[in-house]
Amino acid sequence: MKLITFTESASTRVGLLDGDEIVDLQAAAGDAPSEMTAFLEAGEAALAVARAALEAGGARLALGDVRLESPVLRPPKILAVGLNYADHVAESGMDTPKHPMIFNKQSTAVHAPYEPFHLPRVSPALDYEGELAFVIGKRCRHVPRERATEVIAGYTICNDVSVRDWQLRVPTFTMGKSFDTHCPLGPAIVTPDEIPDPHSLDLRTWVNGEPRQSSNTKHLIFDCFTLVEHLSTAFSLEPGDVISTGTPSGVGAVMKPPKFLKAGDVVKIAIDRLGEIENAVIEEPESTTRIG
Repeated sequence: MKLITFTESASTRVGLLDGDEIVDLQAAAGDAPSEMTAFLEAGEAALAVARAALEAGGARLALGDVRLESPVLRPPKILAVGLNYADHVAESGMDTPKHPMIFNKQSTAVHAPYEPFHLPRVSPALDYEGELAFVIGKRCRHVPRERATEVIAGYTICNDVSVRDWQLRVPTFTMGKSFDTHCPLGPAIVTPDEIPDPHSLDLRTWVNGEPRQSSNTKHLIFDCFTLVEHLSTAFSLEPGDVISTGTPSGVGAVMKPPKFLKAGDVVKIAIDRLGEIENAVIEEPESTTRIG
């Protein structure tokens, strides 16, 4: 199944993506949770309701009549991995990490899969990173690698948008990775039954139609299951947590000369079986200045 969050008639709720149609779970089953984190927390009971609604074929909306939101509107945690493809390590001129290089993106960075993200007022060094991400479906701790599949709700696409000068001016990446709108996610959480092997998926990124990244998740240094084991050693993972697994080579910052994003550019990221996300770049609007 392809779990989504969508907005229609000023109502935001959980549904299923089925081709060019949306299965409206609230219409099909009024007791289904309308928010994704609550839906995931409900576990197998909620998934059973979703499967029944999908098979029933009713309560459908046209995809063109809704706005797709980030599948998880406010993830409890967004955790990401640096230098997790050998070719990206090489282009960065860094040493291969002996352990996963974990950093966080603030949950306020999360963004819809087809909405524009911001070129910050404070920096021109805006970059893209196409990544496979996965979403946690069960609260867990100390999960051995061989049981990691039990706690993964599904897989999605992330653009780990990065403000390079802010990222690299201090040893921690949080500021440069967490600007508002800088974590487009989606279009759906694709459940594991549709992804036989998350480590054999082609990943591609384009900027204005120009190919920039082309790789396969088989080249991950630390794969999804290893990351679950590693992270859950230190802290609990919770339903709705997003883990973005790192980007392959081809980012704009290492090109000669660098090709940073500018207003008007369009970034498209596609991953096998997961679909694609596409976001334009716009100048950060004055409306982002607010107190209260």
